[in-house]
Amino acid sequence: MKATLKDLVIAESDDIVETGGYHYFPPRSVHLEWLEKSPKTDRDKECPHGVQFYDIVIDGARTPRAAWCYEAPQPKMAAVGGRFGFWDDVAVS
Repeated sequence: MKATLKDLVIAESDDIVETGGYHYFPPRSVHLEWLEKSPKTDRDKECPHGVQFYDIVIDGARTPRAAWCYEAPQPKMAAVGGRFGFWDDVAVS
């Protein structure tokens, strides 16, 4: 699977975990140099799985909060802990 933004491959892997309609990529498959932590909102802080959103920044163009990672998932989400999900302008296929 690939996660793409404007024809750029943000992540690519066959090691995908799917849950809740989202596909989660292992960090080794993600261009981490293009991710910048987004400030946590009050809603983020309420997430029981310790969600951290990321802006995707490529050549100065910022796509806010387009990626996320659960840093402290509870047991039902343990399989996606430390992996990255994508949404909004990022196509996953």
